[in-house]
Amino acid sequence: MAALREAVAGPIATDFASRSALSHDASFVAGAADAVVRPRDAEDVVALVRWARKHRVPLTARGGGTSLDGESVPISGGIVVDFSGSTAIGPVNAAARTVQVGPGVVNHDLHRRLAESGLFFPPNPGSWRSCTIGGNVGTNASGPRSFRYGPTRRWVHDAEVVLGTGEVAHLGPVTAKRSVGPELLDLVVGSEGTLALVTGITLRLAPSPRRRCGVVVPVPESVPAGSLALAMASRVSLPISAIEYVDATVADALRRRPEARLPSDGALLLLELETEGTDVESEALAELDALLRQNGVAESATVAADADRMWTLRGEAGELLGRSTGPSVREDVAVPLDRVDALLARLRNLADSESVELHVYGHIGQGNLHPTFVVDPAGERGRRVRSRTWDAARSLGGTVAAEHGVGSVKRDEVAAELGEAGVRVLRGWKALCDPDGILNPGKLLPPNAPATP
Repeated sequence: MAALREAVAGPIATDFASRSALSHDASFVAGAADAVVRPRDAEDVVALVRWARKHRVPLTARGGGTSLDGESVPISGGIVVDFSGSTAIGPVNAAARTVQVGPGVVNHDLHRRLAESGLFFPPNPGSWRSCTIGGNVGTNASGPRSFRYGPTRRWVHDAEVVLGTGEVAHLGPVTAKRSVGPELLDLVVGSEGTLALVTGITLRLAPSPRRRCGVVVPVPESVPAGSLALAMASRVSLPISAIEYVDATVADALRRRPEARLPSDGALLLLELETEGTDVESEALAELDALLRQNGVAESATVAADADRMWTLRGEAGELLGRSTGPSVREDVAVPLDRVDALLARLRNLADSESVELHVYGHIGQGNLHPTFVVDPAGERGRRVRSRTWDAARSLGGTVAAEHGVGSVKRDEVAAELGEAGVRVLRGWKALCDPDGILNPGKLLPPNAPATP
């Protein structure tokens, strides 16, 4: 490590406590870091990559450690590159509607900093109070507002990255638009740190709506949640920016929070409306109420004035379930919206056949569900439940990874989604960007990819 300490200006930790704390994330995956490096700047990252390449030491990028499939876990050992200290937020460029940030900026912290600018960064994952922008970029994260605004990929304007060769690359246009071949920036978004380490990001921003309110809709057992969400999504005149679902058991867990104030019993849809005034909001709520009646919901919706607080509460669903149920298989699958009810039925049948407890929540407006099965995720039955969940989603024309990424848990499934040609392209980019395989080995790429260190 002496040569590394000479090359890198930022702090290097090799004590057990530091290494242990960053050897796991929010998933069940565990690794063993040999050291933790907190780079001061891009020059530090370049020096670190060159050292790691020379000594063939794996590097695993880490932000808030909220990943759920082992994306930020050093499963091959080596060094964890901790970007949590890279929290600079530059001034907002109002004309371009952009802002430059460090990869360690916490999503919700950025949301608060932008509050007075009249602009906002739309992606708001459930873990937005702890997940970082670098992690959002690495997994192409989404969140409730992705129903209207799309995932992180849509909001990344450009990025400074360090490739596995130790070269610095600036990806993305300086101008508002560019037509010079394929946009290479898109390769990095969602690559989980396997192609490059992101050292700086310029984000696109959206104009903040004048009014934003949350709406809580009770879902009777007689009303299929997917069909109800489909009816809402199809009503283009409604200014809906989010359509979320929590089943009855998840809703009960949320209701136990003193500040929850959630109405009724049973399952709920959580919506967000964005309007330009109180009159428009009233009209939208009246239209929504009529739509609910047409679809068999007799109980009126409840308005939650603070939508951000509602999303923070909704984001605690996984953590609250974990406290009460213990280790679980927490999945992230998506199907076309008109097939959500079929997916829910298959998930319930799966839980019954495996004799495991099931809880479901997720971004139902986009067909994205997070089924949570109370079973040891590392055990044989847990692996079987996970595999059957993936099969159910794929058989309905869906995906096994909607927003949480692939990590080490789902890498065997990548070939089934991308096809042989797609995997060949992915491996080709890996070989070009990281010829020695030092960046986050064992993640994203299917087995028999280029050799890892």
